[in-house]
Amino acid sequence: MTVPPRSAVPLRPGVPLRLAVLGAGGRGSDAYGRWVRAHPDRARIVGVADPAPARLDALAGTTAARYPDWRGLVADLDHLRPDAVLIALPDALHVEAAAAVAEAGLPMLLEKPAAPTLTGLTDLARVVRRTGARVAVGHVLRFAPFWRAVRAVVASGTLGDLATIEVRENIGFWHFAHSFVRGNWRNAAESSPMVLAKTCHDLDLIRWLAGAAPQAVSSQGSLLHFRPENAPAGAPGRCTDGCPAAASCPFHAPRYYVDALRDVTSHPVAMLGDDLSPAGRIAALRRGPYGRCVYRCDNDVADHQQTLLRFASGLTATLTASAFTAENTRHLAITGTRGQLHGHMGSGEIRVDLFSPSGRLPETLLAPGTGVEVVSSGGAGPLGYPAWTLVARAETAAADHRGHAGGDDGLMDAFCRAVADGSVGTGELSYATALDSHLMAFAAEESRTGGGVVDFPAWARTALGSAGPAGSSRPGAPA
Repeated sequence: MTVPPRSAVPLRPGVPLRLAVLGAGGRGSDAYGRWVRAHPDRARIVGVADPAPARLDALAGTTAARYPDWRGLVADLDHLRPDAVLIALPDALHVEAAAAVAEAGLPMLLEKPAAPTLTGLTDLARVVRRTGARVAVGHVLRFAPFWRAVRAVVASGTLGDLATIEVRENIGFWHFAHSFVRGNWRNAAESSPMVLAKTCHDLDLIRWLAGAAPQAVSSQGSLLHFRPENAPAGAPGRCTDGCPAAASCPFHAPRYYVDALRDVTSHPVAMLGDDLSPAGRIAALRRGPYGRCVYRCDNDVADHQQTLLRFASGLTATLTASAFTAENTRHLAITGTRGQLHGHMGSGEIRVDLFSPSGRLPETLLAPGTGVEVVSSGGAGPLGYPAWTLVARAETAAADHRGHAGGDDGLMDAFCRAVADGSVGTGELSYATALDSHLMAFAAEESRTGGGVVDFPAWARTALGSAGPAGSSRPGAPA
């Protein structure tokens, strides 16, 4: 049966939305909680669940109710009376927690990945279909000014019919070591494949820009480097145990967590523990997961992967993800029948070349509030075609280690507005298109590990069965 949803909450000046937060870690506190603290007129936290007392106290403050387990908070929803729930728990708990919130009839923002396994994703889809739950998935990059500017150019038709999309996910050698070798997403059985845990953002962006799900998916990649046989001679199990390769190893933990990030106390250093003094950091490296030699961990996820997607329109898209990059950002190239676009997410720079002498940028791109600035414009090449260099970035997107270029703030703003008008799970917060991007990731992993090309529409129908969204929100529907 469908659970009657609780009524939308009109935006009223001076009456902030009431939010409950499941999980006070990096995402729950450093991203979503930080936005709430900065916008007390828009939202306030009325309840927090987290097993770590220090994290619980930090996010709950003096006003929010505290729960050591998320189940206790969900059981107390009628007392807390939140308008929505933010789910930022470990990946393995996403499905169970989201199902419980769905049964309670509350809208939710569910951190990605929505489910770490295909079975879990199907179970969640079945609950959403049955209850009519309003689910927004934390694909924050859709709300970063850089990607919104790219989307505005594509959606305007200025580039003509799209021919190719290339996205390069430069994970950064230090970031990959932190998250996918030593950290929470190192082992597919305990978390999820790298193509889901890291690049479901990128697959969502490709799905968003293409306006449809793909017809075919294929993928190649492997765990190339972070293996025991590649350990330096004499390397111990921990970087703090006198490694003879400490001076030359790119992944020496004290150099990263103690020296390079000595002034950082948020992500990723916060993952070490509560004592972030130099001595506290060293102690954490001596006993915790982040001090382990990267060649002697229990990691098994791919450290590089390339995925090819073919769409019904004839568009093809490629996604390259690699641990072995100096930058921790994304590069983009789009070609169309009337123009091309190149972008660098880190700098916010976008170059647009249009082939027609009468080509113009869409007026909406340069409207006030978009965060887009024209750096240069003029003719280019032997034919003098029009070209522009733009910069699109959020004022609040100062250099940090989250890498979302203002998307976290944009997502929270959009989610709170959607809670107020009852539109969570639709439009730019579409649950159905988020479901597509997750299915694309699982299809890519099936191709990588099993070989061959996946017929995506048929594969998705088989994977979801009767659990797929109803009506026009079926997998593969236009964005």
